[in-house]
Amino acid sequence: MTITLHDIQAAAAALRGNIVDTPCLHSRTLSEVTGAEVYLKFENLQFTAAFKERGALNKLLSLTPPQRKTGVIAASAGNHAQGVAYHAKRLGIPAVIVMPRFTPHVKVERTRSHGAEVALHGDNFDAAKAHADALAAQRGLALVHPYDDAKIIAGQGTIALEMLAAYPQLETLVIPIGGGGLIAGMATAAKAIKPAIEIIGVQARRYPSMYCAVKGEQAAFGTSTIADGIAVKEPGALTLPIVRKLVADIVLVDEGALEQAIVLLLEIEKTVAEGAGAAGLAALLAYPQRFAGRKVGLVLCGGNIDPLMLAGIIERGLVRSGRLTRLTVELRDLPGALAQVTACIAAANANIEEVHHQRKFTNLPVQSAEVEFVLQTRSHAHAAEVITALKAAGFVARLESESE
Repeated sequence: MTITLHDIQAAAAALRGNIVDTPCLHSRTLSEVTGAEVYLKFENLQFTAAFKERGALNKLLSLTPPQRKTGVIAASAGNHAQGVAYHAKRLGIPAVIVMPRFTPHVKVERTRSHGAEVALHGDNFDAAKAHADALAAQRGLALVHPYDDAKIIAGQGTIALEMLAAYPQLETLVIPIGGGGLIAGMATAAKAIKPAIEIIGVQARRYPSMYCAVKGEQAAFGTSTIADGIAVKEPGALTLPIVRKLVADIVLVDEGALEQAIVLLLEIEKTVAEGAGAAGLAALLAYPQRFAGRKVGLVLCGGNIDPLMLAGIIERGLVRSGRLTRLTVELRDLPGALAQVTACIAAANANIEEVHHQRKFTNLPVQSAEVEFVLQTRSHAHAAEVITALKAAGFVARLESESE
């Protein structure tokens, strides 16, 4: 089945007024950081915080009256579930969402809050999908696939129409890939409007399903990735041929680049992106020469990230940038010795966040102690200045990264 520009334009007309017309903005600061001219499409500002609403609604609007009355079913542990549940409720369509048994409680409750019947089944998406297929046949429900459906693909493609309407000068679109619905739709629209535009896909290195499928390689998967929204093991039967035809390249990004991108978006753009939503920026950070000087459009495709995970990513980002520093100081175990160290640290304008005084688990002489500090510093250079100041004061001090 072929998806055309006309299909995507029809989807745009159907969606108009029913989804958020999300902003597409030029980022001066991210352009300076990456060396490309960066334009961001804030799909994380949809009501359910993800682009998945577009395809889900376009599919639901295409159902016949009998199908609407009987209801729909979808398998998803995340954004697709919420998009289907939310718009099904708006349209008065009964919805069943099958989610893996270990889906975080907050996602389950959020999906239920949109009025869907939630069935927890299996330990992973594949098991949930198989159960959804069985329930669909048993109860006569219409299946709303997360990516391998022409109406879904056309709905996701409307993002490219909006981006090119706002910035016709865009030269490259960098698009996250899971099953391929988003990139298939956007590539179809963008290449029809502007044939010279370059489409680049990005996948997590731990889930390179589309990358390997295009290259004819056997994919090997990691146990997890923070880009769980694109952690798909099998590309779509509809999406794969479109990607092969229209996508110039697919790049892989590791977990560190994804974390760095999440932190930069939060710090610079004041916006929350989940791992999949930050994948486009991660690609620019990982391959700066590939995009240098080009006008690049990125899709922040989702913002549903667990707050505890986000907190951990922020702290790891602070460590990576040198704004949190761990160091160890050896000192004589005498009254006032610790005060001398802390005074020296204060004089170097570093702030102490944690202190651990270690007397027992050390090879130092019995009259000595090790003290581990976690400091708030300005940069790696500032951390080095603190070490220099401590050594000048007569203390043996080291950054933990130097000793590990």
